Amino acid sequence: MQAENFFSESDNAQIGAAIEKVEKTTSGEIAVMVVEESDSYPEGTILAGVILGGLVSLVITELFFADSLTVFMIFFAGLSLAAGWLAAYFPALKRIFIPRHRMEQQVREQAIQSFYEKGLHKTRDATGVFFFVSLFEHKVWVLADTGINSKISPQELQAYAGDLAKGIRDGRAAEILCREIASLGEVLTEHFPVKTDDVNELSNQVIAG
Repeated sequence: MQAENFFSESDNAQIGAAIEKVEKTTSGEIAVMVVEESDSYPEGTILAGVILGGLVSLVITELFFADSLTVFMIFFAGLSLAAGWLAAYFPALKRIFIPRHRMEQQVREQAIQSFYEKGLHKTRDATGVFFFVSLFEHKVWVLADTGINSKISPQELQAYAGDLAKGIRDGRAAEILCREIASLGEVLTEHFPVKTDDVNELSNQVIAG
């Protein structure tokens, strides 16, 4: 699924409204970004091709070609390419061949990079909070600027990420995201109440990466 189509127009409106409501009570700034993937993971495609192509080739040569090495290599060459192609176009298949820790690390790194690339670190009091959703990996990362981290730990932020990731798996992405934004807003309001001269420094619209 493409990032720009992940949330419907109605979803986007609800999310924007949830952010706006929270930011009326806190100097914190909330931003949401959705990307299709945090890396192309070429090793997943290669590994899928080698393993699946090898297994199918082995079965074919064992059953029909008297375990011929020559025939095995011919089938292996073609079937490995075919399996790699399938993995490249079917994310569920490709994910099987990518270690979980590799995806977690890549999502975290991409979230940090996007936070700075999109200028989310430029708020007046360093009070930006970033919900980063990476669709291929089915993972969410939540990070905050230095002003927030003095009061809210990274572990607390990842609890919001875990709830949202489960919501996405359950097909309730927009609903749970709005709920987590509201919940986080209560904490932000406690530690970072709105100021009299507060202005909206970050867009309330979902960023499609």
